[in-house]
Amino acid sequence: MSSGPGRGGGNEGPAATATGGGGRTPPRRRLPEVRAKSTPASDPERLTTHSRTVHGAVGQIEARIADAGVLAAEPAFWSRVRRAALLHDAGKVAEGFQRQLPPGGTPWGERHEVLSLAYVDLMSRAGEWDEEDRLLVATLVATHHRALHSSPDGAGTRPSLARLYTSGTDWGHAFTRTPGPDGDLVQVTRGLHREWTAWLAGALCVDPPREDGTPLAERARRLLTTLLDAWRRPVAPDRGLLAVLAQGALTLADHAGSAHVDLQTHLPLPADYFTRLPFPPHPHQLAAAETTGHLVLVAPTGSGKTEAGLAWAARQLAELPGLPRLVWTLPYRASLNAARRRLARDLVPAPGDTAPDIGLLHGTVAHTLLQEAVTDRPTGAPSDAPAAGAAQATAATAAQARARAGAMRLFAQRLRVATPHQLLRAAVAGPAHSSALLEQANSLFVLDELHAYEPETFGRLCAAMGLWERLGSRVAVLSATLAPPLIEVIGESLTHPVALHRAPPGTSPVRHRLVLDPEPLTSPDALDRLRTWLHGGHSVLAVTNTVATARAVYAALAPDARAAARPEDPHPALLLHSRFKNRDRDAVERALLRRHPERRAGERGARGGLTVATQTVEVSLALDFDRGAVENAPVEAVAQRAGRVNRRGRHPEGAVEFRVHRPGSHRPYEEGAVEASWLALTTLLAEGADTLGEQDVDRLLSLAHDTPWGADWADRARRARDDFAAAFLTFTDPFHDRTGYDLRLREHFDGVDVLHQDDIDEYRALTTGSEGHPLRGTGLLIPLRYGQLTTYGVTLDRTLGLRVTNAPYDPTTGLTPPDDEPETIL
Repeated sequence: MSSGPGRGGGNEGPAATATGGGGRTPPRRRLPEVRAKSTPASDPERLTTHSRTVHGAVGQIEARIADAGVLAAEPAFWSRVRRAALLHDAGKVAEGFQRQLPPGGTPWGERHEVLSLAYVDLMSRAGEWDEEDRLLVATLVATHHRALHSSPDGAGTRPSLARLYTSGTDWGHAFTRTPGPDGDLVQVTRGLHREWTAWLAGALCVDPPREDGTPLAERARRLLTTLLDAWRRPVAPDRGLLAVLAQGALTLADHAGSAHVDLQTHLPLPADYFTRLPFPPHPHQLAAAETTGHLVLVAPTGSGKTEAGLAWAARQLAELPGLPRLVWTLPYRASLNAARRRLARDLVPAPGDTAPDIGLLHGTVAHTLLQEAVTDRPTGAPSDAPAAGAAQATAATAAQARARAGAMRLFAQRLRVATPHQLLRAAVAGPAHSSALLEQANSLFVLDELHAYEPETFGRLCAAMGLWERLGSRVAVLSATLAPPLIEVIGESLTHPVALHRAPPGTSPVRHRLVLDPEPLTSPDALDRLRTWLHGGHSVLAVTNTVATARAVYAALAPDARAAARPEDPHPALLLHSRFKNRDRDAVERALLRRHPERRAGERGARGGLTVATQTVEVSLALDFDRGAVENAPVEAVAQRAGRVNRRGRHPEGAVEFRVHRPGSHRPYEEGAVEASWLALTTLLAEGADTLGEQDVDRLLSLAHDTPWGADWADRARRARDDFAAAFLTFTDPFHDRTGYDLRLREHFDGVDVLHQDDIDEYRALTTGSEGHPLRGTGLLIPLRYGQLTTYGVTLDRTLGLRVTNAPYDPTTGLTPPDDEPETIL
């Protein structure tokens, strides 16, 4: 970054002349020759074209979000974003920026968005904008790649503009005449400046600006100083939130314009979805379809909660403005593909398409794409990082183009399946996340099986619900097992009323005979019992709490399952847990759904087959088994596991045995949760109930949560909600770097995607080259928690930007853990 004694002061005119002062005369560059990108290589995109494209993308975003929620309080919101779209890259007119664009070009070392402020200053005066318009447009232009201020704890990985441009900066050297080995380089010649200001004036519908002799560098310095002062101290929360949302609109438009991706207008969910159902609806489905506003729906597994959630969402479409987005969330990343397939099967493709286009948020890959899409190092890198060689710079530029295209894949669709963790991380805001925050406005959130989270995550989600409500969005919570204290916390977190509907008694037939077994699932007697079931022709589900136990049970029983199966059975034994490559886990899920679908009415034949799984089987997968044996877990998890056995009560025997074993350890759950569940199950049997019907499950939930553990759980959820709202959702410091917060949230929520050493070549082939794309490589990645990286010997491959492991891997059993691996909840 240029620094040192001031030089090149106020007598240079608004833009430096092409000669004089020892400067060398650059080739006469006209406006049509000024480029915004280095791609496509054959004819790089012109600055005027890119500015118009981003301006047009703002129109698409406005059509989607409209004036939802808090945006309705600021009539100038979208006009400011449109102005910023035309001005955001104005500083790329500088000769230093243009010379770094070709392959092997010399890095300029300055931030183009800072020079863009000079043109904001000129155009705002020509258009006689009021001070708030001028301030906010300038803020959006300055911050679409970098924070204005550093984080208070100094945790940011990239210097803020306040650190890059200080009282020691030589602004004349930076943006007027830049010293070089062959003399000073004039950054913006008078002729090009006149062409550019004329074009901007026309695009902004203002008179051409009247020049007063103030250099561009001085205009940029003054306006940046104004911005730094304006956002140095905390501001009112609503003002900060609106500013962050506007930043999100500009960065999203920039992503869309750079990737040349249009936002989709088609929603696979039709407004008349409920009338298309091919069966008479249940009362709880009808109630959901008639609900306007927030919803909590409690209904048994297999009773059509998904259809009820879709019917609720379709009802809201008639009342929300713009083109609302539908976001369907599930607690486990391992469940996302199955949910996406189900929605694709049941919903409507766009005209001309063969299948609905449903987005899938790919965990840490999504985070990486969003970060790389706004980094802009290849095309404007400051000197805070070593200059790359020509080949490296070209590769980095191509990688950024792919990242922008990948990021837009995450935003284009109107229906997305995700875990809530990426949604929570949008609260970090900043250039990498403000687009995700904006996309949470005017949306419909269906939170499926919300019970599955620990109290801290549950509380944070409740805080997010309050923010979504402020953004004009609506929330539906669906669950088969939602205890009254959880419903109470949800209601407290929202301002508007929450409709609570429960499936009436008798919605689901009695499906299970409950048996408690104090012996562990791995005991000889327990394994022999499962062998007897298998050889008797029954399909058997065994659910364990840890991957290690799942492997042990699978290894003990898979030979018996194969021996008992028909010769033509391709999948007599299946193992499912989280530590598979994404594509292998997807293959297991597909095999499971084919091998163990819901039993048809009147079906009486023996099914056979074994499935051993962890928590991954609890949600989203519509599976049906003849017998179930599970390890005791939090009571909600036990009830969910039961929902995969005799799912619709169609077994010819009627109620079938569902056995709950006491595990040797409470891991990975809290000990209090596991003990409260065992107490509730024991009490239920002592009261004379040996089934798991709807009323039995409600009784279990009440018993488990009416304990010291249950009271503490609710208190922790409320504290987490309030702390998260105070720390993240006030937006009083909207343009301070919060990278440190982002890292902590990522470590808590997402874990990390790991590539196996054997797959490096295939991953490179999928993600690089003209046909490469970061999302194409996600099938090879294995999700781990941060705490497991050392255990699995994970190292960082800097050429890939990924962590790599060489631990043993098998597509049937997954990544092999060490014996002493600390287990964690997904």
